[in-house]
Amino acid sequence: MSKSIGEVQIKRGKEHSLKRFHPWVFSGAIHHITGTINDGDWVMVKGADESIMGFGHYQNGSITVRVLSFSSEAPDEHFWTTKIAAAYAQRLAINLPNETTNSFRLMHGEGDGVPGLVIDFYDGAAIIQAHSTGMHMDRRAIVNALQQVLKEKLRAVYYKSQGTLPGRVKHEIVEEYLFGMSVVPHVVLENNRKFLVDWESGQKTGFFLDQRENRHALEKFSKGKHVLNTFCYTGGFSVYALYGGAELVHSVDSSARAIELTKKNIELNGFDPIKHACYAIDTFEFMEDKHNLYDVIVLDPPAFAKHKDARHQAIKGYQRLNAEAFRIIKKGGIIMTFSCSQVIDKKLFYDTVVSAAIQVGREVKVLQHLSQPADHPVSAFHPEGEYLKGMILYVN
Repeated sequence: MSKSIGEVQIKRGKEHSLKRFHPWVFSGAIHHITGTINDGDWVMVKGADESIMGFGHYQNGSITVRVLSFSSEAPDEHFWTTKIAAAYAQRLAINLPNETTNSFRLMHGEGDGVPGLVIDFYDGAAIIQAHSTGMHMDRRAIVNALQQVLKEKLRAVYYKSQGTLPGRVKHEIVEEYLFGMSVVPHVVLENNRKFLVDWESGQKTGFFLDQRENRHALEKFSKGKHVLNTFCYTGGFSVYALYGGAELVHSVDSSARAIELTKKNIELNGFDPIKHACYAIDTFEFMEDKHNLYDVIVLDPPAFAKHKDARHQAIKGYQRLNAEAFRIIKKGGIIMTFSCSQVIDKKLFYDTVVSAAIQVGREVKVLQHLSQPADHPVSAFHPEGEYLKGMILYVN
């Protein structure tokens, strides 16, 4: 960050979002670029009047600059240490980690003022995911800052970004330990429930920390119930349902490897994976002949849309999935339904679920709206960061 950096000047009238601290500069808002700038370079962002509005990472694309500092002073060698220390202080303020939960999200992109960066912490191991070339290029500085802030609490840092980086850079990187080493799968604690996490070969960073509080909510109304957990991945919701006293839990995922981890997690927590059956099968196929078997159904699919062009197809997917659940659930049953697609906002998701209920002809009540936990914060200046939407529904 001490190197000379290029300049990006904003068109007159296009500075309003930056003045409101929104961290994205779109290509259409740029008036002029000064200097030779490559993907991942730090750039100075200037207003039409030449005033310095901030500094960020450059990326040739729709979002051309991700602003990491709205200061008029260029970031110095302490930049990453300051950012990570502030995020860690915020987690400590919400009592993470604690004696029952030793895993949490340490850095959450725009929510922590670091667009393009995610860091999940699993009981001593930090898993870094870069979503921009700039974050990839800064990864060594980020690791050094993690060591300075977390000190002896940090035993390993694993860099996992092939699935998140843009363009050809994703094919040029190696997923590797940048500090230390750790054995996977790794047992972590979440609300005193045990889970095996494999960040090396698992989805995302190895576990879906954003569903922690929603999993806990399921536990509270599982007693004596028959529960279906679709798209179960490694069985997070299933384990909580069992702790809640569910009489039967069926876990479904198309990935045989995920199902094996689900079985291990069920056994790890002292339950019988034979009695509580796990199925490596497509969710829609599994649900075809399961009418009136379940009191509770969890619908937590992967993102059906990752960009706006796929939104229409995603809506159809969410509608079909929820309609199938409404069709098969028992009268008086409960459905927990979610969307993690950022381009599907809360209102659109709600309308889609309602349309599915109308299609099937079931009476549905919304008991509670759900979202992501406090270690996945949403910046007041970037409301798009509220990507996880969910509802608890009562179905007659």
